[in-house]
Amino acid sequence: MSTKEKQISIVIVEDFKLTRVGLRCALNANPDMEVVAESEDAIDGLKQIEKFHPDIVLMDLGLPTMNGIEAMIKIRESYNDIKIIALTSHDREEEVIAALSSGANAYCLKDIDPSKLAEVIRDVHSGVCWIDSVVANLALKSIPKVENVAILGSKIAEQAKIPLTEREFEVLKHLVAGKSNTEIAKELIVSVHTAKAHVCSILQKMCVNDRVQAAVKAVKEGMV
Repeated sequence: MSTKEKQISIVIVEDFKLTRVGLRCALNANPDMEVVAESEDAIDGLKQIEKFHPDIVLMDLGLPTMNGIEAMIKIRESYNDIKIIALTSHDREEEVIAALSSGANAYCLKDIDPSKLAEVIRDVHSGVCWIDSVVANLALKSIPKVENVAILGSKIAEQAKIPLTEREFEVLKHLVAGKSNTEIAKELIVSVHTAKAHVCSILQKMCVNDRVQAAVKAVKEGMV
């Protein structure tokens, strides 16, 4: 298999040309990645996605004509195998919540470091879901503050019939913060295998398919 065949193919949908150019240059600098197309609006972006069927779509949320959230929903309806990374500069809680329900596999702020974005792309391509801790915190702002969040989370979980253990609640907090299994293992001083086992148990108990859905559900129901 050639080097090109191993590359992660990427389509960028972003209305600001300077941002598109910066993303393209930064990502193409990685030998395992190739930007195969870019669009300034979602309508053309959907056409490019249909044409190239990329591994990854980098989707801006604030697009003209059709916004990124609508576009991501359309992509998800048509392609189950394409991974979507939402890029946003928005800091309004309602927009973040809407984005979290759009079916993307990752959520990043536009000021993310290029090297970190490359890591996120590799993780998402391999099947990991990722959420920027800043995005998670913005979503958490919509949840009323209480004196003892842990107690509230336990009560809500009990009411929702989600019997998470104390350790699983700790892992869930790290999931909401956008941490990988490796990072969770380091935080809890356990093996990556153990961290992965906790994550799998959480997904099963919460009746969700992936880490992002678990984070969204945890935020919406005030579990963390």
